Amino acid sequence: MPRQFDNHERRVDLYCAIGYFRRRKGLSQEQLAEDLGISRQHLASIEAPNMDRGLSLELLFNIATVLDVEPYQLLKFRPEE
Repeated sequence: MPRQFDNHERRVDLYCAIGYFRRRKGLSQEQLAEDLGISRQHLASIEAPNMDRGLSLELLFNIATVLDVEPYQLLKFRPEE
């Protein structure tokens, strides 16, 4: 039987990190979405932890580039720290 994985908490931290670093850079969701070539609604659903939208590695790398952070900073983000 395949192992069951629960990555919900990690995804929530990732989505929070995107919003945190976006705000830190002074960008609105609309501005970041435009830079990424996605809709504001798509970005809003990524940043909303309860939506559990998921995103590709390609988009994750693009987000990190636009936000001037390394991808690992998004993945290691802990909102409580």
